[in-house]
Amino acid sequence: MRTWIKNPLAILVDETVNAGGGIVIEQDRIDEYVPKGGEPSSPVDHMFDASAHVVLPGLINTHHHYYQTLTRAVPAALNKGLFPWLKTLYPIWAGLDEEMIYLSTQLAATELLLSGCTTSSDHHYIYPHAAPNALDIQVEALAAVGIRSTVTRGSMSLGEEQGGLPPQNTIQTEDAILSDCERAVGQYHDPSEGSMLQIAFAPCSPFSVTEQLMVESAALARKLNVRLHTHLAETHDETQFCLERFGCRPVDYLERVGWLSDDVWLAHGIFFNDEEIDRLGKARVGITHCPSSNMLLGSGQCQVEKLEGAGSPVGLGVDGSASNDCSNLIQEVRQALLLQRLQYGAHKISHTKALNWATKGSAACLGRQEIGELSVGKQADVALFTLDDLRFSGAGDPLAALILCGAEKADAVMVKGEWKVIKGECLGIDIHEMKQRHGEIAEKLQHG
Repeated sequence: MRTWIKNPLAILVDETVNAGGGIVIEQDRIDEYVPKGGEPSSPVDHMFDASAHVVLPGLINTHHHYYQTLTRAVPAALNKGLFPWLKTLYPIWAGLDEEMIYLSTQLAATELLLSGCTTSSDHHYIYPHAAPNALDIQVEALAAVGIRSTVTRGSMSLGEEQGGLPPQNTIQTEDAILSDCERAVGQYHDPSEGSMLQIAFAPCSPFSVTEQLMVESAALARKLNVRLHTHLAETHDETQFCLERFGCRPVDYLERVGWLSDDVWLAHGIFFNDEEIDRLGKARVGITHCPSSNMLLGSGQCQVEKLEGAGSPVGLGVDGSASNDCSNLIQEVRQALLLQRLQYGAHKISHTKALNWATKGSAACLGRQEIGELSVGKQADVALFTLDDLRFSGAGDPLAALILCGAEKADAVMVKGEWKVIKGECLGIDIHEMKQRHGEIAEKLQHG
């Protein structure tokens, strides 16, 4: 099957490419560019008139916590920094059950798709007694939505009694964690090009897992050839915790446990000094910039320009829906643009640079060379946006307007050559039924 996405209003491709007439999709790949005023080189089976659309590579989200859609804007957690915010929410999250995991994953993935996101990574580290099979449930829910996914087998092993932050009823033993990590890779990880599902290992943070678990997770990941992910350098509190518990700063700790490597990507990465940025860049450690979460919790600003200049890939993440409080990746592109302009100036941070963080940069963080750009031979992951809303009226540059005027929702989304969103509706998902049940179980989780 060949589909021609024809005559786009604007398209994000390499500036050396003439794709004014659109792109042709054959099965699951981009087959050719069509020059402005031209025709495909051979007949097509379907045609999508994109003359009113801005066409982007599918956006890629590199850090999230799907279960947190159930605890958005919890009154007791409002107006708090990271550590007190977590201490407020941990006891609530300990009440998660299997239906909650399924519905929160389904809703978050649907919300992401509708924002033009075609690939997403989730960091799930809560395995309460009522939901021991949380990862398996996530896999099932994600397959039903049809989004390309990296599911991380997260973990917490350092409870309050051992000097960590999480309560004891939210942690697991290291043996149980490592055993399930290996099982998850054997059962679900698909390393092939164009894979719809990959597994990574993700001990939660320095203040919620032991040093031994970090070391053994890295060894197991390299034995099984999967990637590693964790939170790092998000707040000054975390730096102080590392100094008191490990006798070193977070990046020194990262190196000590064998994580200063190009198979690692970190969430947040705010509080690095210049020497640490240089070491991260030389090792090509990926960084996920989470602007909305960092602003909402008052954490700080990721030093994106310095990190990229040193050699670290930088991607975007919406982060958890209790610290954002939404799962909208096109909105996050605008937030990243604004926050980084505040730090580096308008002349250094363009709308195309912000879009590249959400596409090529994010793909690099996940180790996926076949996604993140509209190039011949790459996977057919495409997001199309219209400029019909009042906010776009009078705009000159359509691609810039998409970000500067604040796009919120994609009109059409394709994943692996298959349409998942058409006319702003997610195919195969009953939004109203899902939202109603999700709201009911959120009430149950928050209030018992």
